[in-house]
Amino acid sequence: MAPLLTDPRVRSAYSEGAGIYRIVPAAVAIPEQIEDVRAWVRDAERSGSPLIPRGAGSGMPGGNVGRGVILDMSRAFMELEIDARRRIARAGASVTWAQVQQGAAAHGLRLPPDPSSGAFATSGGMVATNAAGPRSVRYGSVRPWVEAVEVVGAGGEARWIKRGAGSAERFAIQRGDRDLVGSFPRTRKNSSGYALDAFAASGDEVDLLIGAEGTLGIVTAVEWRLDPIPRASAGVALSLASLDALGEAATYLVTLDPSAVELLDRSLLDFVAQAGGAIPPGAECLLLVEFERDTAAAARGVVGDAVRGLQHLTLQADTALDRAGLERLWSIRHLASPALARLPETRRSLQVVEDGCVPLERLAEYVTGLRAAAARHEVPVAIFGHAGDGHVHVNALPDLTRPRWREALQALYDDVLALLQHLGGTPSGEHGDGRLRAGALASFFGPALMSRFRDLKTAYDPGSIFNPGVILPAADWAPLADLKVGNDAAAIPGDIAGRLREIERSAAWSTSKLDLTRQP
Repeated sequence: MAPLLTDPRVRSAYSEGAGIYRIVPAAVAIPEQIEDVRAWVRDAERSGSPLIPRGAGSGMPGGNVGRGVILDMSRAFMELEIDARRRIARAGASVTWAQVQQGAAAHGLRLPPDPSSGAFATSGGMVATNAAGPRSVRYGSVRPWVEAVEVVGAGGEARWIKRGAGSAERFAIQRGDRDLVGSFPRTRKNSSGYALDAFAASGDEVDLLIGAEGTLGIVTAVEWRLDPIPRASAGVALSLASLDALGEAATYLVTLDPSAVELLDRSLLDFVAQAGGAIPPGAECLLLVEFERDTAAAARGVVGDAVRGLQHLTLQADTALDRAGLERLWSIRHLASPALARLPETRRSLQVVEDGCVPLERLAEYVTGLRAAAARHEVPVAIFGHAGDGHVHVNALPDLTRPRWREALQALYDDVLALLQHLGGTPSGEHGDGRLRAGALASFFGPALMSRFRDLKTAYDPGSIFNPGVILPAADWAPLADLKVGNDAAAIPGDIAGRLREIERSAAWSTSKLDLTRQP
């Protein structure tokens, strides 16, 4: 077993992920093989020291940071084997979505769910959060594309859990559970809580591990189901003059079976305009729509259907009838991140309400409510997301020089969670609960389901060593404690803090965190 790393600079380099937190761990472990993971699990059970599995660190809600031992799963598990005949990719936990795509493309195949972080999102991380992305409107989250996972669980036991192999020995659906799971949010996507609804429907143990955020065991490998690459694609950018049109437009577009319906709200379009993007005057939001079909004629035909069907709602429709045209349309989305990255240090982007999902017919209400809450608490926001799923991301952009900015963020957090609950939504569509939302789940799921969540955790992790405080809250849970900004942020070396900030600005999450520790 490789030694634990306890050097303060190494621990500091792992104190942050892509979200809002800075928590300095007790140590860092970098396994070289599965036997190292098994040994560290057994050691953690003896010592009671928590293990926090971590991929690239791009997760938003804080499931990749903690005060125990960070288990860096982003480096050693790099095996990738494509079985084109069976349309299966067997990937180590460290293999990224982009690497799976590259390997599969040589055989005319792909993994359809495409998280926006795909360049660095690891297979283990995608399974842990039930990741999704722009194409989830047609292809769903990663859940139906997972054929099997290799997991190291309690006692250091390593085993493959395969879809279709049947129910879990450790945990079974009880009488009354099926009634309970009927109270899950009725949204097109959900990565909040444990997936008892998916488990009740499939009877497959693998569904309990998907979306569990490393709280039931540590994923070391994944078997992905692949699909043929579509032959043709086309799309359209639709500018809407009113948010009131958003729900009607998204609902209509979904009937046309799009592969993506992306939302750019006016709050984000303002930043795009600052970065040089051409925004139609008067547009309250922009929908970027993509269709994938077997022929170019079919793809172009459905674009025409979208334009004609929504002409009464749109200010402008810009069509793209091939892949090159689509790249041009989507370039406007890619201007947003660089613009946000240029914010001054006094205006940090903080993802405190960044993953809510509502029933599609409530989408316009949700965006309107988000804008109102942000204005009420004087916290600027940038709003975007996956309109075809009713799924919205929010970057809060507080002025850190403003008095009581932290209280304003907390008030925004509270109001948006209340809004989600009122609209029948879920606090997480694709990123998971992490530490950020753990204490809020009881208000969405109720005491009976929360009790069953705790039963599941105990069945798989009796020593509570796997990522405690994630999904099920710690006793001292406070969502905006341990922020990476502000005067009370944990002290780490200034050069490492600067390098972590640059990773955040440039989304360079594939950077080895050990490289950050080199002396300037």
